Amino acid sequence: VQLQASGGGSVATGGSLRLTCAVGASFHSLNTMGWFRQAPGKEREFVAAISWNGGSTYYADSVKGRFTISRDNAKNTVYLQMNSLKPEDTAVYYCAAQRGGSYIYLTEEYDYWGQGTQVTVSS
Repeated sequence: VQLQASGGGSVATGGSLRLTCAVGASFHSLNTMGWFRQAPGKEREFVAAISWNGGSTYYADSVKGRFTISRDNAKNTVYLQMNSLKPEDTAVYYCAAQRGGSYIYLTEEYDYWGQGTQVTVSS
């Protein structure tokens, strides 16, 4: 299964970006989709996740109220809308997918990963 993340860039504090994760033909065999991020010198951390039908969403406390995850199963795509960006949001953002139902907050519970897209927020 191939995941292709895009949409990163450089914005000023308070700006917005929308990340896109395009998934290959096996999208409908996947369960939860998630976004993680990794800042320089830090471990990869959970950002958001969405259930297979979009009915449930989950967010890290640090992004709750600012980020929105969504999915369009007809387009094999998952989105992360990021508003009110802060310098501490600067990181490489990765999309990930689970085949089955697993604990969604841990990187090791995801089976497939995209290549990452850089988000830089300047103060």
